[in-house]
Amino acid sequence: MTTALDLANPDTFPSRRDEDWKYSDVRRLLRTMPPASPVGVVHGGGPFFEHGGDALTFINGRAVGDDHFTAFGDHVVRLRFVSEASETGHTVTATVGARRNSKLIILESHEGAGSAYVAHNRLTIAAASGAEIVRIVLVDEPADALSITQASVTLGAGATFAQTVLTTGAKLQRFETRVKHPGEGTRVRIDGAYLVEESRHADMTTEVDHVGGNGETDQLTKGVVRDAGRGVFQGRIIVREGADGTDARMGHHALITSDRGEVDAKPELEIYADDVSCAHGNTVGALDESALFYMEQRGIPADEAKVLLTEAFLMEVVDRIGHEGARERVRAWLMERL
Repeated sequence: MTTALDLANPDTFPSRRDEDWKYSDVRRLLRTMPPASPVGVVHGGGPFFEHGGDALTFINGRAVGDDHFTAFGDHVVRLRFVSEASETGHTVTATVGARRNSKLIILESHEGAGSAYVAHNRLTIAAASGAEIVRIVLVDEPADALSITQASVTLGAGATFAQTVLTTGAKLQRFETRVKHPGEGTRVRIDGAYLVEESRHADMTTEVDHVGGNGETDQLTKGVVRDAGRGVFQGRIIVREGADGTDARMGHHALITSDRGEVDAKPELEIYADDVSCAHGNTVGALDESALFYMEQRGIPADEAKVLLTEAFLMEVVDRIGHEGARERVRAWLMERL
């Protein structure tokens, strides 16, 4: 179940006693309602500005214009969540959708400035029958921020939903996506990559609920943890009774490059139907020492060799992005942070 988090009500702040939040204890860091963030001013066009399209922008919990967008035909929308605050909190509620047989590209960015803010973003995404939604997300926030994004996705029969999220974490950062999967030829791909260092925390939590048969889910998440960073992956795929013909795959793979880093992974399959094809995999390890040795023997400095291996590891997620322009922008964004 999605936690009904409300920044105005500390009783709703989840803690490690909540099973879905045991790796991301909000109440340990936030015990009282934060003061409201001030009115902010948006600067620049965001990381996807050059790709054009319509803009749906929020700053410090307030919409700059509309707070919703619906695609008729083929559209691109740049969805920006901007936080420019210090020691305050704000909540955003936004709705994005695509009508029947439409195609919507969501180029989403979470842009943080200031310090020690609390941001809660609630997003509803809906794709009607035969529609296609592609959601590409870059999350870049300060090391001392507390940030939670919760997206609820509903899909019509024969729809397609593809999502790729890249993040570098924060003091506590959770990116949550929950999909209601109708089956009936609907296809879902949910990918993610996290690169956390220092003492940053990145939590990627997903749930795909197959309520009808003959649907497909393909999921790949990769992470790299440096220093005392912490990566969290929680992925749940549910196949309800009667959802026969479901094909669902989930993979999570992480690298820890220091003695102080931590990765907590919890992949889950809940299957209540018989005629299904479902699998999940999870690995956590270190960089390949033999590959490092091979590269160093050929004159590549150790630090550069580690960057190259990390790049190759994470780029598998980026390469699955179908939108060429956005894929190259995401690739450049990631390279700047390796």
